[in-house]
Amino acid sequence: MAKNLLIVESPAKAKTIEAILGKDFEVKSCYGHIRDLEKNDMGIDINNNFKPKYIVPADKDRVVKELKSIAKKSEEVWLASDEDREGESISWHLAEVLNLDPKTTKRIVFHEITKPAIQKAVQNPRTINMDLVNAQQARRVLDRIVGFELSPVLWRKIGQQGGLSAGRVQSVAVKLIVEKEREINQFNTVGSFKLEAFLAATDLNNKTVSFKAEGNKYTESEAALAFLQSCIGAKYTVRDIQVKPGKRTPAAPFTTSTLQQEASRKLGYGVSKTMLLAQKLYES
Repeated sequence: MAKNLLIVESPAKAKTIEAILGKDFEVKSCYGHIRDLEKNDMGIDINNNFKPKYIVPADKDRVVKELKSIAKKSEEVWLASDEDREGESISWHLAEVLNLDPKTTKRIVFHEITKPAIQKAVQNPRTINMDLVNAQQARRVLDRIVGFELSPVLWRKIGQQGGLSAGRVQSVAVKLIVEKEREINQFNTVGSFKLEAFLAATDLNNKTVSFKAEGNKYTESEAALAFLQSCIGAKYTVRDIQVKPGKRTPAAPFTTSTLQQEASRKLGYGVSKTMLLAQKLYES
């Protein structure tokens, strides 16, 4: 039995990390969250400072039992979930379930599965960031309170069609969409006419220089046509020249949403395939 147990979220990472750390480490996966709020009721004690009531879901029983067994035989347990609000929460739940002290348990993070990155993380452990844990708990509690209270109202209004639910974020988003749609329906469109002139002139070096001049906007076509008529045969004077440096910036790095959009547009990939390939790329 190895002296150290290191717990990660993804099983695909475990073997690679174990090979990097050597025989003193056994690396296991918790497969994401190991606890969640109770499902039979709200799962929150509102009268006790909104204290969450957590349970281990049935599909995580085997994982938790295995981790408990190995943790008891290990000299040190290391928590290496992802470095974000959810990942910090997973580490805290692991500490709670495995009877570890969150104030002393070693918490490590890394952003690439390479030997230097893993070794650097092990050499620089920290403790669990309770600010992030509490932020995740607050979000989860709000999600449950809003969903638990609003979803039955939604079902009474339109029926339980397709498992509809009212969420903390999506309910507000739907409200904004409805308000905007109502504004669009009430908007009175007014036509306008914008005039642009494409001109060519000869500079001091007898080179032809082309440029565009933008005119005013007109709400009536007659006024726009009258102005155009007055321009026929007129002489034009360049009153001001502004020289501005041109700048081209590279495309921004992909976010999750832009990656999915480009993969769909250029390659015809669905969301599941795109995220699977992204995960494999991260783990390779």
